[in-house]
Amino acid sequence: MAGHKTFEVAPSAARLTGSLRDIGYDFTTAVADLVDNSIAAGASRINVYTQFVPHGSYVLISDDGSGMSQKDLVEALRFGTRRDYGKNELGRFGLGLKTGSFSQCRRLTVVTRTTPAQARINVMTLDLNRIARTDAWDITAGESTPAIERAKDMLRESPGTVVVWEDLDRVLPERYAETGWGRRRLRALASRTADHLAMVFHRFIAGEASDRNEVVICVDGTKLVPWDPFAPDEAARSVLPEQVFEVEVDGGSSEVRFRGVVLPARDRFSSLEQFERLSGPQKWNRQQGLYIYRADRLVQHGGWSGLRGIDEHTKLARAAVDFDTDLDEAFQINVAKMHVELPPVVRQMLERPVHELCVLADDAYRRSANAIGAADGKAKSAKASDTALRDVGIALKAALMEDRALEDFRSALDLMRSRHPGLAKQLGL
Repeated sequence: MAGHKTFEVAPSAARLTGSLRDIGYDFTTAVADLVDNSIAAGASRINVYTQFVPHGSYVLISDDGSGMSQKDLVEALRFGTRRDYGKNELGRFGLGLKTGSFSQCRRLTVVTRTTPAQARINVMTLDLNRIARTDAWDITAGESTPAIERAKDMLRESPGTVVVWEDLDRVLPERYAETGWGRRRLRALASRTADHLAMVFHRFIAGEASDRNEVVICVDGTKLVPWDPFAPDEAARSVLPEQVFEVEVDGGSSEVRFRGVVLPARDRFSSLEQFERLSGPQKWNRQQGLYIYRADRLVQHGGWSGLRGIDEHTKLARAAVDFDTDLDEAFQINVAKMHVELPPVVRQMLERPVHELCVLADDAYRRSANAIGAADGKAKSAKASDTALRDVGIALKAALMEDRALEDFRSALDLMRSRHPGLAKQLGL
């Protein structure tokens, strides 16, 4: 109310920066959050470097994007930057650069250049050790270390930005900072990061992201090959028609797009090597389910989000769910962009197409030569007639769903259940 005295209560810099280190990132997702920033800056090439140095290891994430002026750099290092984000920009809260970096290190430096004509390079550092001593939101300019000098060398010829992580206390604890274990751990993290980025940004790497050019991403000098969960080069896969749902938002509506794919069984894959590659980081059973994309960037890779459970017989079922950034609040996207919640209205819309997809995947699994062979080995302990009838029921449902005659199919099912409940049960209907 008018006339009331107000007080500005600034948070303790030391306490807040310490608590923000633990909001759910791991090494791979922290790097991915910085790649988001590079893509938003228009980068066409992004490099991640891990360098083991006894008691001085560091990580660099570089890009050839537009770079930042000194003013923009200061703002970028603010916790909760004041900039606005346009529709389908990959940023969200203005925290990722800081929270992602400090989840892994204690010293963050950004080295950046904006103009091709002038080799003016801005260097600014946020150091948690300094903040802990001063309890102030201090940024220092012009610092120099071997890692920072290497970053500056990368920008001698052209604009871009390099993010430098030093004092990697969450990556290499002090007791391992000069050991062979530390070297192996950094190498293993680089490998996991390569796999994660190839999956999360596969549309950008393949040049399939909307209104964006192809992005080259390299980890320790190795160019990433996109890992597309839907195996577009496999001729034997089945792709269901895309379905589009309208979701109400403030000021209008936005679309959620669903596209189901049944991947080939192992005996129908082009090669065993490709079958193993498409199994994904969590392998076939745990990689089934929904692949949720926010502005073409993958934020959930597998799982059914509570719509159904994981099942061996539906492990070939995967579905893309796409939404734009104007649905961020509805999907409850978190700071690390690692978790979403299906809005209740979307959950209801997806129940039927998910069920149809899983029926088709179950049918494909049971028809595969390998699944039949495995079943034959256990035939003595099961009733062959019941198994055959159940397979007939699954094949019948799958065929009718592919023909899209759903209303007639449901009426026929209801009639069979009422007149022949025993047979319907044997058929799995």
